[in-house]
Amino acid sequence: MSELTLNTNREVNRTVQRGAVMLPTVIILELGSIALFIYSIAVSDTNGGHPRWPLFIVGLLGMILAVFVMPGFFTLQPNEARVLLLFGRYKGTVRESGFHWGNPFYSNGRKGGFRVRATKEEGLEARFTGHQGWRNKISLRVRNLNSDKLKVNDKRGNPIEIGAVIVWRVQDTAQAMFDVDDYETYVRIQSESAIRHLASAYAYDHGEENEITLRSGVDEVSQALRQELQDRLAKAGVVVEEARLTHLAYAPEIAQAMLRRQQAEAVIAARQKIVHGAVSMVDMALRELAEKHVVQLDDERRASMVSNLMVVLCGEAEVHPVVNTGTLYA
Repeated sequence: MSELTLNTNREVNRTVQRGAVMLPTVIILELGSIALFIYSIAVSDTNGGHPRWPLFIVGLLGMILAVFVMPGFFTLQPNEARVLLLFGRYKGTVRESGFHWGNPFYSNGRKGGFRVRATKEEGLEARFTGHQGWRNKISLRVRNLNSDKLKVNDKRGNPIEIGAVIVWRVQDTAQAMFDVDDYETYVRIQSESAIRHLASAYAYDHGEENEITLRSGVDEVSQALRQELQDRLAKAGVVVEEARLTHLAYAPEIAQAMLRRQQAEAVIAARQKIVHGAVSMVDMALRELAEKHVVQLDDERRASMVSNLMVVLCGEAEVHPVVNTGTLYA
């Protein structure tokens, strides 16, 4: 079975006539044709009651021509482009801002209708989209796409919520117009798909040694998301300027359990640090006492002193000392 491959379009820059030059020409043509048309009728008395047919026809054709070329005028704002289509064939893209005139046969690309989409209540909602793509104009400005909070499973299968913001712009107008059906919808759906794939490729946290996780490797994860989005959106002529996670959390059904685990790990880490510091302080105290010959302690008394110091240093509550008024061995 043969596979059909879509042709990839490439943008071609094109220049058209300046509107400031063509507008006076069209106005002169229109006024001159009207004057000629009126004059051909006005001299009918000297022509046996009939208009001067050559002048009449020239004036009429001139007025029709002036009205016909009027739709060729269009304006472009900065960072805006118009795709030129002539009888279904791509003729180029105008990127220069200003007042222009082009072939009146260039397609205006006006289309509209109803778009049906699924709602949260699993119903269908029809919304009128209006006239889209008037004169095949495409914005080249930088845009933001703030994705919804998506519920996905991470690398370990834990349900998490994730969201991202994507900064993108159209680079190739021909690809955006002809290689995909609706490039804005394409960007939105592919972005959601890329975010879901990214979340399943990384663990939320607590990865293996030197493993990048969604929480610890923010820069690496953002770069990976941007690269995947660029690979997906390149066929639509879109450039991804930046992509970053804006929301990252465990799903509500496991959030409490994960919070208790994090609290337990925090307590264990704190205890380890306290014990490590206490051992260092006890070792320093015993070494200082021995080097300065403050007191000579046998193994039993040294062990008792270590035990007392560890209780004092590691205990959470305030320790109240007990004063021994007898001998050390009482």
